Formats: sequence, structure tokens, C-alpha cells
Amino acid sequence: MVQTEQFATHDAHGRSPVDAVVERMHSLRAEWPASDGVAVFNRVYLAVTEEIDRRIDGGDFPDRRAAVTLDVLFARRYLGAVDTAASGGRPPACWRPLFQHRRHPGVRPLQFALAGINAHIGHDLALAVVDACHALGCQPADLEGEFDRVGDVLVLLEERIREDLMPGPDLLEVADPLTHLLGAWSLERARDGAWSAARLLWGLREIPGLAEEFAERLDTGVGLVGRCLLTPWPDRS
Repeated sequence: MVQTEQFATHDAHGRSPVDAVVERMHSLRAEWPASDGVAVFNRVYLAVTEEIDRRIDGGDFPDRRAAVTLDVLFARRYLGAVDTAASGGRPPACWRPLFQHRRHPGVRPLQFALAGINAHIGHDLALAVVDACHALGCQPADLEGEFDRVGDVLVLLEERIREDLMPGPDLLEVADPLTHLLGAWSLERARDGAWSAARLLWGLREIPGLAEEFAERLDTGVGLVGRCLLTPWPDRS
């Protein structure tokens, strides 16, 4: 679906559309138990979204409107998956593993976080760039600066995971499967792939059937990676 909605940087009360996204994530955090797999990702993503909001307000993004539009459309893809799952529908394939395994006792918090990041960056980010281009009437190249700045903040996801979700010194053991899991998935590679996918989708916009097929295959492929990331591990306690 083509996104054509445009966002004012602030409303009459000085609130930005990103503030509304942050409020929604806070409400979800209050609604779900901390052990819930989607809640684990939501907690990490909330911290990053709050940081992006602060940086937008602080003038770190030269094109404020573009940054707000990209950030909100990006977040809405995650929130849309949440709403679809809550209503009993089928969220995109990239999100299904996380929603299906969110209460699995054999999956660790680190895995939940990585699976959410994989879905959101590996699939949603590319589509959000295309959505933002339609909304702003621009080309992907015009958003590259904002994309890179948002990407720099997304690196905080990895830092947050390492600080909050590593299960302790055991993770440092080479034999621990989570050590290999953390090393096998790369946020930087996922960002690069999202940018390439966005450019390709934009180039295919005049061939909607082919664009839809590519987006579907991207969704399916990212979902397959998510299922691998959520492989249950035996309790080592």
C-alpha cells in the first residue's frame, strides 16, 4: 500500500508525531509482562525511538520533516503488526515467528530482541523508505542522509542488547550457542540490505506486480531468518 500521509513536525501543542509513537509504545510496555517476547523488543525499540525523538528536537536532523516522516512510517509498520496480531489476524511473515514464540520458555530475551530487530530492519525499514518517498514526493537518494542518521541511532539497539540482555559471563564462552547467534546476525548488514531493497522497490514502482513479488519474497526471507533466531535452547542452569 502506498503511503501518502504527510506529517507536520509539531502540532499546535508542540508535540511531534514521534511523541504519539512513543506514547503507544509506553502503553504496550505497561500492558505486556516483561517476559513476553514482543515486550522485550518493544522495550529496546522504545528506548531507541525516544533517542531519535530527542535528536530530532535537538536539531540533529537537517531535514526535520523527512526525519519525522521516515521515523513514524517505520514505527507504524511494527505497530501495525502488533494490532494485526492482537485482532487475531496474520501479521507479515517477518513478524510471525516473534508473535508465535513470544511465550516460549526455551527462547531467551536476547533471541526475542534479535528477532524483532531482524523483522523491523530487514523488512520494515525498506518499505518505510518507499512509504516516505511517496509521502514526501522525493527519491530514496533524497532521504539517504536521514536514513543514515536514523541508522546511526539504530546502532543503539545493539548496544542496548549487549548491556541489558546478555545473560552473563556464560555468553562469553565460545561454546555457548548464543555467542554464535549474536555473531551470525549483523545490524550493519541488515541496514545495508534494507537500503538496497528500498532502492530496488522504488525502481520497480512502475511495475507493481514485480514490486509486490519482491516485497513478498523479502518478507518471507526475513521471516525465515527470524525462525532461526528463535530456535529454543536448553536451560543451562
